[in-house]
Amino acid sequence: MFASKLGLALAVALLISQGTALADPPGHEHGGEHPGEAHGPAPESHGGPPHGETHPGPKGYQRINEPHGWNERPKAVDRPSYQHNFQAARSFKVGPYHRPHGWVAHHWGYGQILPRTYWAPEYILADYWLFALEVPPAGYEWVRDDNDALLVSTDTGEILQVEYGAFG
Repeated sequence: MFASKLGLALAVALLISQGTALADPPGHEHGGEHPGEAHGPAPESHGGPPHGETHPGPKGYQRINEPHGWNERPKAVDRPSYQHNFQAARSFKVGPYHRPHGWVAHHWGYGQILPRTYWAPEYILADYWLFALEVPPAGYEWVRDDNDALLVSTDTGEILQVEYGAFG
């Protein structure tokens, strides 16, 4: 009895594997067309997803390099000159923000202490110049919290400056 069930299971598995091998004609493994082949009917005519040619990428695009002096951080911190809550002059679209698990939205201001979980590496804005943020002084980093950019002490978590609405 066991041998017949095992044989039946193997036969079914063999049929399934042969059926999937026959589903795509040779040369059309999960990616569709090869360069130089005829394209066949328009995607709309067969109801499947559209298959286009490979996009070569943007032309004439040059990677944005760090500006000169981007990491020449001031050694001394003139705290009163930084202690401000600004409304950002521009708002940047950079993708969704996911706050740390278990935390809720909060409106931060300079002088407050940002919990360590908010200035973990995934929230640090290492490329701050792309968002019109000034060079942070030594011992500080720009951090994103929702739509705001916060200048935070990496020793204590104290917020030295806020740019509200830097991200939209």
